[in-house]
Parts: sequence; structure tokens; C-alpha cells
Amino acid sequence: MPSTPPSPLIAQLDELIRRDPAQRGLIGTEREFGALCPGHLAAAAAELAENARSVGIVTGFFIPGGQPPAAETDGPLGSLFLAAILEKLGVETHVITDSRCHTALCAAARAMEFPSDRVYQTVIDDNDTGETFFQSAPGKQLTHLIALERVGPCHTADSLTIQLRGGTVPLKEFQQHVPPAAHDRCHNMRGEAIDAYSGNLHRLFEFVAQSRSDIKTIGIGDGANEIGMGSIPWENLHRRLEGDHAGRVPCRIATDWTIVTGTSNWGGYALAAAIAHLNDAPQHLAPYDSAQQFHVLEQFVLHGPAVDGVTRRQEPTVDGLPFLTYIQPLEGMRQLLGID
Repeated sequence: MPSTPPSPLIAQLDELIRRDPAQRGLIGTEREFGALCPGHLAAAAAELAENARSVGIVTGFFIPGGQPPAAETDGPLGSLFLAAILEKLGVETHVITDSRCHTALCAAARAMEFPSDRVYQTVIDDNDTGETFFQSAPGKQLTHLIALERVGPCHTADSLTIQLRGGTVPLKEFQQHVPPAAHDRCHNMRGEAIDAYSGNLHRLFEFVAQSRSDIKTIGIGDGANEIGMGSIPWENLHRRLEGDHAGRVPCRIATDWTIVTGTSNWGGYALAAAIAHLNDAPQHLAPYDSAQQFHVLEQFVLHGPAVDGVTRRQEPTVDGLPFLTYIQPLEGMRQLLGID
């Protein structure tokens, strides 16, 4: 945690990403139920600015029902943006994904002019705890591990019990809403099990939590089923989600800091902007304006291919938002940093 209060500018960055124009995620519930993980953006940025030497960013969310089945547009853009800024600040950074999303991530990286050899594909089979990844590059040198729009498994009775909360464990309510067959499985926002497409990359975070306390972790997400959301009590997320399947959606994997945002890419933008600000280097964001990001998105969709995770169509949109709406937070960040 930072030793000084967060700067007013980082608080403004946090405000920019706490919007939900499509009313589809967690942020839209904050007025009724309160803010989720307040101050985590500032704390995560301070940690990275002070201590990051080698960072892995895990991203890529495969949409099996896409037209065509493909990686979704939310996640990779924010990850590559964050990776590019960290690299400019002298931090070795790798973007990590699974075999289903790797080709698409490489296409986005080319458009971003981020080195393709920094996009790392890893495979974690059912018998691997994740330890193998940390025995060789790039895992061997990591100081920080970040998940950005990366699905993780839902809760079990055991994971519910060990969560930090002010009240009693809502075990009876959990059992009513989450059948045993759904325990510890990855789900999309529709409550559909997608384990076959998840790549088991959540095990990297489990291994760090159990065996590598020297590696700090950050989760960025917008819908509750992403790695990092285990930092928030299951019942707090369950009440914010709609539908009979809501109990199956919240991910059980916790991180040291969790950034909740309207669209996950925005969390990557904001974290990059906050780190650049803390390093007195806002100029590093200058090349990455709206036109540049639209180019990356367009090339990602065309050559990945990639699909919008909400519409499931191969189109240059993110979470169902038209580009001019989607890009507004980044434009606001550039103005705050004095770039535009």
C-alpha cells in the first residue's frame, strides 16, 4: 500500500472508469449498494510505480458462441496499452494468454506495435498446479502478476468460508443458488459453463497465493466472473447480478488489489495513466490516442479475429458500446494528464 494518500488526479482517473453506459456490469450497482474496492486503483498504481521490475499481464476471454468463435475485444486492448506504458518506463512486461486466444493477441500486438515475442502462450493442463510456469521465463523473474478480463472459477463452500467479510458465512444461501455441479467451474455472464475454453490460467494466481508471496497480484474486471473478484464477498456480488444464474457467476480467485470498472479495458488504461503520472512521465501516453486505439481494435477484430463479448459479432466495438462511447474515458484521461 502507498505510504501517502492517493493523488487527486488518480481519484479522478478512478471516477472516469466507474461508469456503465450500457448498464450491464457491476459499476451500475454502486449507487444502490456502494463502491467496490475503493482506492484499489491508487494502491495498485503506487505498488507498480515503486516496485515493478517484471510484470505478467494475463488476458484473453474466448467466446465459444461468437460469430465466429474468437477472443473478445475487451481485455487485450487494455492489457497491451498497460504493457506498452510499463515497457516505456523500463519494466519488462509480458502479455500472457492461452492457446485459443494467442493468435488474436499477436494480431492486436502487431497493430499496437508491441513486440510479438512479448505475447506469451502458456498451457496449464489438468495435472499442473501452475508451478511449471514460474520455473522458466517469463514466470521466473516476475515481481507482479495482473489479470485483465480473465475468467476464473466460481466459488465452492470452502472458498466461501475463507473469504474476509464482516458478517456470517452465507452458506445456506450459497447452496440454494449454486448447485454442486457448478462449483469451481468457470462461467460467462449468462451463467454458461466455459471451463473447456478457460485454459486454467487462474492456477497461476492460486500458485502465487500459496507459494510465491513475493509476487504481488492485481485483478481488473467488470462483471464478477473475472480473476480478482474473489476479493469481494460472494454475497456482495450475488446481490448485484441479475438472473437465476447470478450465484454461479462470481469468481473465487482473490488478488492483492482488485480494480472494478465499467469495461475492463478502461481499467488497463487507468492503471497505465496512474503509473505514468506517479513517474512524472505522462508523455508516454501521447501516441495512444483515439485514432490509434481504433486502428488497433479494427485490426484485432479483422485479423484476430475477435468479437464483441456482448453482441458476439465480429465488429470493432467493445461490450456492445459504439467506439465513440467506449473511448470517452481514455480521452478524459489524456485531458487530465495534459496531453490533449
